[in-house]
Amino acid sequence: MTADAGFSHRLLGWYDRSARVLPWRVPPGSDAVPDPYAVWMAEVMLQQTTVAAVAGYFERFMTRWPTVGDLAAAEDADVMAAWAGLGYYTRARNLLACARAVVADHGGAFPDSEAGLRALPGVGDYTAASVAAIAFGRAAVVVDANIERVVARHRLILTPLPAAKRAVKAALAPLVPAARPGDFAQAMMDLGATICIPRSPACGICPLLADCRARGRDDIDRIPAKAPKKAKPQRHGLAHWIERDGKLWLVRRPDKGMLGGMRALPGGEWTAEAPRESGIVSVDHSFTHFDLRLTLVRRKVSDAAAEGEWWPISDLDAAGLPTLYRKLTDKMLERVA
Repeated sequence: MTADAGFSHRLLGWYDRSARVLPWRVPPGSDAVPDPYAVWMAEVMLQQTTVAAVAGYFERFMTRWPTVGDLAAAEDADVMAAWAGLGYYTRARNLLACARAVVADHGGAFPDSEAGLRALPGVGDYTAASVAAIAFGRAAVVVDANIERVVARHRLILTPLPAAKRAVKAALAPLVPAARPGDFAQAMMDLGATICIPRSPACGICPLLADCRARGRDDIDRIPAKAPKKAKPQRHGLAHWIERDGKLWLVRRPDKGMLGGMRALPGGEWTAEAPRESGIVSVDHSFTHFDLRLTLVRRKVSDAAAEGEWWPISDLDAAGLPTLYRKLTDKMLERVA
């Protein structure tokens, strides 16, 4: 057995015994066939989000929209509201665009190759590779953050990320077995999530310990190294609390831009200059490219714009507010309780 074959043999043996039970996963040894729609849905949701956060959302989406055709026919506002709290809302818009393309251009069947998947709206290299491997058994090279960490340590790749990404993929490619590539990808994910974790990895029970080049190193927690983060710019904004008869005035944010298409509190632009109004409460929220301090101010009923809706304050959970605005309304309601 070659060294590369030995790697996958040990990894898959461990996976057969220790695979996580996840609602979108076909367990090892099962005769069930993976559902490409479920695999794709999970992979989109899992981007930059934890398994624990995704599980409930996945099950609710699959119950409400059990097929890609059901999702393609859904109202944008319903999907955006159901997504609220998962963050990175562009993913929800891409989810709809992709579902509609699969139905309109592919008869409701996902393409079964990396190239075909990558041509779908919102599907990048990672998602295309993971769906190709897990749903269709293609020998694709799947690399997420967990897999990056496992490979960087096992092969002792010390170049900082993101520059190391190419070296990680090149080192991983010959390890992917022609048989069970989907299980291999999921095994690598599980290993990084449960054993080869960022801090204090459980090396003593790792199936790949014997030839891991980072074994015993004092700096293993710092592998893979990461380039220093640039400081994010700070922005500020106002949100308006307009209340009448136990209801709150909500608006729809523009379809394009931050939190596009989501219900939200009305307010002005987010700028680098702090507002002069002190407001009632404020929250801090971090986006990918900037940090935001959003301050809540009271406004009169006559300040409500022409387009919007009165929403019962007692039922704000059903409004599907993005996390930013839910944090702000929760803080306000705690103050007045």
